[in-house]
Amino acid sequence: MRWACILLPQLALDAVLRTREDPLQPLVLVQGPVQRRLVQAVNPAAREMGIRRGQTLTAARALSDDFVCVEHDPEHIQYWQTFLAAWAYRFSSHVSLDYPRALLVEVQTSLGLFGPWPRFEQRLRRELTQLGFSHRIAVAPNALAARVLVNVADGLAVDELQLPTCLRELPVSRCGFAPEAADALTRMGLRKLHQVLALPRASLARRFPRSLLDHLDTLQGLHPLALGAYQPPDDFVGRVEFNFDVESIASLLFPLRRLTGDLAVFLAGRDCGVQRFVLHLEHREGEPTQVSVGLLSAERDPGMLFELARGRLEVVQLRAPVQAFALRAQELPRFVPAASELFVERPQQSLAWEQLRERLRARLGDDAVQGLALCADHRPEQAWSAQPQPGNQRVRELPRPGWLLAQPQPLDDLFPRILCGPERIESGWWDGGDVRRDYYLVETRDGRRAWAFQAAGGAGPLWIHGWFA
Repeated sequence: MRWACILLPQLALDAVLRTREDPLQPLVLVQGPVQRRLVQAVNPAAREMGIRRGQTLTAARALSDDFVCVEHDPEHIQYWQTFLAAWAYRFSSHVSLDYPRALLVEVQTSLGLFGPWPRFEQRLRRELTQLGFSHRIAVAPNALAARVLVNVADGLAVDELQLPTCLRELPVSRCGFAPEAADALTRMGLRKLHQVLALPRASLARRFPRSLLDHLDTLQGLHPLALGAYQPPDDFVGRVEFNFDVESIASLLFPLRRLTGDLAVFLAGRDCGVQRFVLHLEHREGEPTQVSVGLLSAERDPGMLFELARGRLEVVQLRAPVQAFALRAQELPRFVPAASELFVERPQQSLAWEQLRERLRARLGDDAVQGLALCADHRPEQAWSAQPQPGNQRVRELPRPGWLLAQPQPLDDLFPRILCGPERIESGWWDGGDVRRDYYLVETRDGRRAWAFQAAGGAGPLWIHGWFA
């Protein structure tokens, strides 16, 4: 097996920066009691101002006051690590969250689908960059070796033959030992891992706990490592908190794009779609404003989800400033991609029918766009009905016009050419709409084809009920 370790060195900071429209603005994460606020992380712009991790907020403000201060929440780290596990689940069914700020992904079984490792690695890095997370990646024959090697080298990929050589030169302080064990080995004058491996095993067993020998054996691949397996949840919850009052819908569009993009990533990893999700606009007081977004079929395209949500959101009148913005999706049915042609002849700027339908529903309302469904009735004017979702019934193989007139009109052609018929329809006696008609497919003098009827038995004039295309 081959395991890839994806290290996320500044997960908390990246999680905040990706929700801001201007990530280049100086930003500082702080934590601690009000009397002594400490800087936990800074972005490059704040670092250029001289602000460093571990400083007090008072010292940072003495250097400059032109930066954004955000509260650091340790729970957010776990949330975003789980979110990235959902993203990685798209590439492998073996994803582990056993190490903080890191993902362990079994990639050997995925190479046949995503290509050789260099190409696979490029795709992982490209998508992580698009998501807004800095990262380091290393590959090794076992999970623990991958986790240790990613500390010292980014982009390293070793096999079983190369692993012993790479491990020999590892610094003892970077091998993943317990802090007290690493400190004891260093005080003994041992700086490299090969020096530790050269010691008699019995001597190490007397001086150190059993866990150190187990760690060495697992690192070399002599013992397997039992890892917890990530399982994607059955619903999605995304939330963005603001450190200011948002009073316009336009200011919510950027976080909305991020939330719908995160939803699409989650759906792709879980191999499903979404048919309904709810936007929650949280206010300082009162219940949140809820905006429901429903689709006729399951979708997971991020652009389409954003457009539909924006259409529903733009018609909302805010009753109070928004403090936080959340997206919740619980209806996650199976996703079946729509069939398409091998060579798409549609112009570049045009929309597929499914996207146009959903955009119209988002702009005009659910009742403005209706589908047609067949009804069990022989009368032409009663044989169909408008429904929010089209029916799946098959149309009878009978000559029926594409344009049915709202009211029949008399045929002004004295000598029409009858192409087919008569077809007698007798129905409706149970609801007072009894009809007894003989229908014909006729062609007029100017070449048009009509669906016409007359009273049963051939009495009376012909009436046009519809036109054929």
